[in-house]
Amino acid sequence: MRRRVAALATLLVLGSGCGGSGVAQTPSTPAPQFSWLKPAAAPADWKAATTPGGAVLAYPPGWHVIPGDPGTVSAALTAPGGLIVGYLNATPATSSEVPSTWARFRVDHNGEEGDRHVRLIAQAGGLRFLTGTGACVTDSYRTSASPYTEIACVVRGRGRPAVIVAAAASSAWAAQRAALQMAVAAFRTRA
Repeated sequence: MRRRVAALATLLVLGSGCGGSGVAQTPSTPAPQFSWLKPAAAPADWKAATTPGGAVLAYPPGWHVIPGDPGTVSAALTAPGGLIVGYLNATPATSSEVPSTWARFRVDHNGEEGDRHVRLIAQAGGLRFLTGTGACVTDSYRTSASPYTEIACVVRGRGRPAVIVAAAASSAWAAQRAALQMAVAAFRTRA
């Protein structure tokens, strides 16, 4: 994950937003901040990349696969001149990445990665995905290069749990949010 964060920061440098809702939610009563999460297949014109562990990351037209850590897949949207506008990543979950402690883990993990001003914006558990259930956060942080906003979710299904990260430079968040949310809604762990 460190390499993912470092790679994203580097790409954005080369080319280029307190508090949270602490109430766990059940699948029938999702947190209002995650009411957009309605599991659905990606649109027909989207492409997909699969991790060696079987997680499937869908990404929109105009995005392309970029290198990442072993065992992961990543896709990015780049502007003319190489600016990374949006970033998607799927990776196997570690034993510490579990839905019950996801919000605390993610915020702490971002800080351990060297990010500053990490701010939990929203969190929810018991969220439905196409192939299981999970927990998500929306957070913001600042790397040495730029501020970011992300949605990060850990998803448990029948196969190995997996994590999806959908991020954008904070300045591009409003323009990229819908595509990032759609990618999260279409995310699949190994069935």
